[in-house]
Amino acid sequence: MKSLGKYMIFLGKLISNREPFRVYLKLFFDECILIGINSLTIVVLVSVFIGAVMCLQTAFNLVSPIIPRYVISQVVRDIALLEVAPTFTAIVFAGKVGSNIAGGLGTMKITEQVDALEVMGINSASYLVLPKVLAGMFMYPILVTIAGFLAITGGYIAGVVSGVVTPEEYIYGIRADFMEFSVSFALLKAFVFSFLITSISAYKGYYTEGGALEVGASSTKAVTNSCIAVLVADFFIAQFLV
Repeated sequence: MKSLGKYMIFLGKLISNREPFRVYLKLFFDECILIGINSLTIVVLVSVFIGAVMCLQTAFNLVSPIIPRYVISQVVRDIALLEVAPTFTAIVFAGKVGSNIAGGLGTMKITEQVDALEVMGINSASYLVLPKVLAGMFMYPILVTIAGFLAITGGYIAGVVSGVVTPEEYIYGIRADFMEFSVSFALLKAFVFSFLITSISAYKGYYTEGGALEVGASSTKAVTNSCIAVLVADFFIAQFLV
């Protein structure tokens, strides 16, 4: 509970005594590149191969001749939109971006760069962390959209190349009984998960004390705590909205 209270106070510091908007603008775009663009490669690889695996595994378990083959793409579509794109990508995102945020802020903390900002009268928490959180909430839904599309595409490629489903059946299954709410649901998860990952990672890095060893420990805690927070949030969002 003490850590939770400290975390809430930390979030309050992000929006209190902020610098003028123009100060954050360049920082925001820099963080968009670091957080979003630099994560694109790993998101593409993970999404395509997870989609391909889902398609083949679904086809392998679809043993009844009564069930039409287009159900394979329906399963891939729904799992990709509801879980793989927002949640599975969040775990990868936490491992790459979360550890990077915590390590960077932790290094600044132990080298007294954060204290130097405070001496100059700058709210260091807001100046260093707020652009990261906003950039994460802006870029991660874009990554989730790309991940969902590529997971479905990966399933298409794997299914057609392996011969378990024809292109016509796969396309028909994607369109059949499609619920637009699944996309909104995935984007809502993306906003929540990105906020949790960036803010928790920044919190762990910002309050790092000690030396280089503690920076590594903070990065590890940032990843593990972010992953736990994402899974817990995923459960409660599903309970409230489904």
